[in-house]
Amino acid sequence: MIPVFICTGFLDSGKTTLVKETLMKQDWIEDGLTLLISCEEGEEEYSKEYLKENNMILLQIEEFSQLNTPFFKNCERMYRPEQVVIEYNGMWKLEDLLSIKYPRNWELAGVYSTVDGQTLDMYLKNMRNLMMEQLVESQLIVVNRCPETVDRAGFRRAVKVQNPMAQLIFEDMNGQVIQPSAEDLPYDISGDKIVIEDDDFGIWFVDIIDHPRYYEHKEIEFKAQTIHPKGMADNMFVPVRQIMTCCADDVGLYGYPCKAGRTVAIQKMQWMKVRARVEFEVFPGGSEMQPVLSLIDMEPTEKPEDEIVYMG
Repeated sequence: MIPVFICTGFLDSGKTTLVKETLMKQDWIEDGLTLLISCEEGEEEYSKEYLKENNMILLQIEEFSQLNTPFFKNCERMYRPEQVVIEYNGMWKLEDLLSIKYPRNWELAGVYSTVDGQTLDMYLKNMRNLMMEQLVESQLIVVNRCPETVDRAGFRRAVKVQNPMAQLIFEDMNGQVIQPSAEDLPYDISGDKIVIEDDDFGIWFVDIIDHPRYYEHKEIEFKAQTIHPKGMADNMFVPVRQIMTCCADDVGLYGYPCKAGRTVAIQKMQWMKVRARVEFEVFPGGSEMQPVLSLIDMEPTEKPEDEIVYMG
């Protein structure tokens, strides 16, 4: 199969840079010919030298009407590419491109979006629907050229509501990746108690490892299903959620062990609201410090609207 990669975003949002510096440097890019279909001309260009060095053929498209089934079939016959990259015009509807019937041996491999952090607020206020229509289909969203005033947490939440599997990367004005901070989290960690909403379990599950100081000794509240793994002590259990890490075939149960301080009767996969204190210790059988919860109390609860937690 011939993979098709779509890079979308508004004019001068950094699509060409994303293609050059990120997409074309991935291990999955084959050594053969890459057909590059560009739908607009921005400030950054593809030089003849770059195209030759990377074994790429550039086709320039002026109107969306040029993108149709006969066009792509002709591309297949003429160039026999190993992969196809479409640098799409952000003012055109992405759903129109996705609805085209492609050659049988072509398959969509990914949609990647770029956003200029300097104009983010303006586009959200004036062209929100058009912007979000791109981002809903994107696996990777790179928000570049971010000034300090950009509301990263607000934008992350807006995207995650509609596209929970999207991976968001923020870059500063110098092109350096901005590491997530407390301000980027969708929940408040400033107090002694942290409430994790249903959709945020995956964020917490990862962030507690990356930033243990945010959580140690604090009370935490969340919904989860209860399991008691074979061999675990009678006064312990694991509150878990189903997490999809990349695709429908990659769903597993994830959670951290919880000490109850007493023998607990666990009903397998029962939905409970759990309140516990977060500690870090070496769990029996392990060698490194990890989160271990100390149960405060728990009670039966209704399952969340979506039982699966999505990760980018």
